[in-house]
Amino acid sequence: MAEPKNPARGKAAKGAAKRVPRGKQKAEAKSRGLAAPALVAGSPPAAVAQLSEAIAADGGVVIGVYKDPLGGRWQVLAGLPIDRVEPTPFQRDLSDSHATRLAEAIDKLDRFLDPVVAVRTAEGRYWVPNGSHRLAALTRLGGRAIVALVVPEPELAYRILALNTEKAHNLREKSLEVIRLAQGLAELDGGPEKGYATEFEEPALLTLGLCYQQRGRFSGGAYHPVVKRVEAFLSSPLTKALATRAGRAALLLALDDAVSAAITALKDRGFQSPYLRAFVVARINPLRWKRGASGEFDDVIGKMRSAAEKFDASEIKAAEVGRAGGPPDE
Repeated sequence: MAEPKNPARGKAAKGAAKRVPRGKQKAEAKSRGLAAPALVAGSPPAAVAQLSEAIAADGGVVIGVYKDPLGGRWQVLAGLPIDRVEPTPFQRDLSDSHATRLAEAIDKLDRFLDPVVAVRTAEGRYWVPNGSHRLAALTRLGGRAIVALVVPEPELAYRILALNTEKAHNLREKSLEVIRLAQGLAELDGGPEKGYATEFEEPALLTLGLCYQQRGRFSGGAYHPVVKRVEAFLSSPLTKALATRAGRAALLLALDDAVSAAITALKDRGFQSPYLRAFVVARINPLRWKRGASGEFDDVIGKMRSAAEKFDASEIKAAEVGRAGGPPDE
């Protein structure tokens, strides 16, 4: 027998059909940007003409000047002397193995097909915020020149890292990249930290980045879940925000010292596990069993440090450590 119709269910189904997915709606096809012939139409502004002249004076060559097809902004496709090109000072550290693999692939193909993005500095150097591994690979192969998309706006060097998808970041690399970016921006811009939420991705990375700068072998993965829950982007200017985060980093490193002392006590009792730090941090985390709970950074980290200093290794059983999970020490 057919199931009777339910008017309420029908209304719900109609509503569901009209529901718009979260996030940005997909743009209508061919509704944005420039048509192909418009990419080279018109005359470039004075700043782009001056950039072209500077490239030539630096020993490079302008291959073409055109408008970006999406936003219509002018940029320059150029060949640059490779010894004038360098990575931005605030991005992640180079992965030697990744650069080696990339060099082997480019060498086998015998073609460099993927231009880097570059921004000219006042000193006549070219910063690469997107393509440092390609630059390293071509340098290792003995290349004399590199093809680059040179953008006229220097501030784009600080915003373009979001395009960098050459290699997945681990927490240490991402945190260091974000804090270097923030430190570089602080010298150029007095805007609020929260104005760079897209570039920084999450506020915890800023505090962890300062910890990694001071302690290269800092085990940020053990603290990241807690720090994420007690951090938010600050409304204060970047210079002031960085001072606040320096204080938070000092508190986090003091907590790490107390946790390390607890780990030493566990090892003295014969416990051996790569997860000892994660085990101790979980034991002293006041938010562990409070779903969705958060708190003030200083208060939560202070409580954890106090608990770590009172940690009694003699009360811990082997089975408890055996069940421990989480990130191992880095």
